[in-house]
Amino acid sequence: MLRLSGLSLPLDHDADALPAAICERLGIERGDLREFSIFRRGNDARRRNAIQLVYTVDVDLADEAGVLARFAGDKDVRPTPDMTYYPPVTAPAGWAGKRPVVIGAGPCGLFAGLILAQMGFRPIILDRGKVVRERTKDTWGLWRRSELNPDSNVQFGEGGAGTFSDGKLYCRVKDPRFLGRKVLEEFVRAGAPDDILWEAHPHIGTFRLVTMVESIRRTIEELGGEYRWQTRVDDIELDRLPDGRRRLRGLHLHDGSFLEADQVVFAIGHSARPTFEMLHRQGVHMEAKPFSIGVRIEHPQSWIDRARYGNCAGHPDLGAAAYSLVHHCANGRTVYSFCMCPGGRVVAATSEEGRVVTNGMSQYSRAEFNANSGLVVGIEPEKDYPGSPLAGIEFQRHWESLAYVAGGSSYAAPGQKVGDFLAGRPSTELGEVNPSYKPGVTMTDLAQCLPPFAIEAMREAIPAFGRQIAHYDHPDVVMTGVETRTSSPVRITRGKDFQSLNTENLFPAGEGAGYAGGILSAAIDGIKVAEAVARSIVAG
Repeated sequence: MLRLSGLSLPLDHDADALPAAICERLGIERGDLREFSIFRRGNDARRRNAIQLVYTVDVDLADEAGVLARFAGDKDVRPTPDMTYYPPVTAPAGWAGKRPVVIGAGPCGLFAGLILAQMGFRPIILDRGKVVRERTKDTWGLWRRSELNPDSNVQFGEGGAGTFSDGKLYCRVKDPRFLGRKVLEEFVRAGAPDDILWEAHPHIGTFRLVTMVESIRRTIEELGGEYRWQTRVDDIELDRLPDGRRRLRGLHLHDGSFLEADQVVFAIGHSARPTFEMLHRQGVHMEAKPFSIGVRIEHPQSWIDRARYGNCAGHPDLGAAAYSLVHHCANGRTVYSFCMCPGGRVVAATSEEGRVVTNGMSQYSRAEFNANSGLVVGIEPEKDYPGSPLAGIEFQRHWESLAYVAGGSSYAAPGQKVGDFLAGRPSTELGEVNPSYKPGVTMTDLAQCLPPFAIEAMREAIPAFGRQIAHYDHPDVVMTGVETRTSSPVRITRGKDFQSLNTENLFPAGEGAGYAGGILSAAIDGIKVAEAVARSIVAG
């Protein structure tokens, strides 16, 4: 088959338009096109009132070789690549070795466990939280009753932080082996809609993610894998070898038991602060890494739709509009939109008592009234939290604690209208835009819980963004704080073998280890680390 890219058609084209465009582009008769399938569909919204759908298709032709020869050198006409996933190794027949352990059941741990199970290695998966439906009840406890369970919340439990998100399934990582396709195909097998395989910016939404992680859990268990819920790793046991090397030999669990293990994947997520502290105390090599701090900003979704799609707003093939913005400020800071959630809501995402953290989520329909995204400022260890590799954690905690106080010490979030924020005065009431955050918003002055440099940068960036998206800087737009969990504040450094730089058998993985950002990239990293673990097992 051949892959043909860059076919543009009007938004309301009929069913025959796509095969006709394929034949015209390739200079063939309709009878020479045996069949075709859509590989990717996106849109070109640069002309808001004349939006085009842009297709990449795989085609089966009567004279494939002749067409390929005629289009030699044309990057938009090429052989369809083989995107099948091939595991690099499998467990030897009758393998009964020591089972690998995966810590964390988020996207990274989920796929590390799945791949290890599919290769025949029967992993043990540990998570301090609960199965996803019990975890959901605990999460609602914070949102509805201001009751936080520190071990079962937006950050901890089956599915990880990605479960309570927009469920975006695209990333910018280089993927020459098409591991992202493997992830999407497994999600479809687990109940995701087929369109995630071909939409340019696929997403799933929280409710569908819940059923999907349950389905993948069943698959792992059917293949011999084992889950242990509400199981916290409190410490690691190391062997110190005569040549000076360090080797992980097992895990001390919260109930006092010891789990011996030769290969352990640490897919712990960006909020596993006690685990970061334990690993640092044990001398595992890590370093502080950049992340960002800011707020969630909410607009009526209809405003964003109109600004992005003009008269085409509301078209079913477009859905709720998204945006991506960046501004480089005079003070040297960069402000950008983060984790944009069309038709969603702002949610309470803290995992520690006495702190407020915001995040965004949406369902597959993206049908709620507001759009929200992070409005965040990039920060650097050398400039903003120098010293210990764990200094970024303390930086996060400081501002999260201030946000808790500014919100009224009740897990309500501090909020402010954009007009008041730009004018440097506290907000005392809402205007045209109603915030979606639960358990509630206290209108105040966000300068109480954000660094002065972030306030300065955001005050410069918001009007600049308003020149790109109409009403972005409307005075009644609501901001709620604080957004601090944009990514892990540490990187647990690893070598080419995916093991810790100074601790054998310890495999740092995913977003918590500083090697991913979002569901898809975390899942891809989980696959890579699982393959490294499997090679290590087979090599002995």
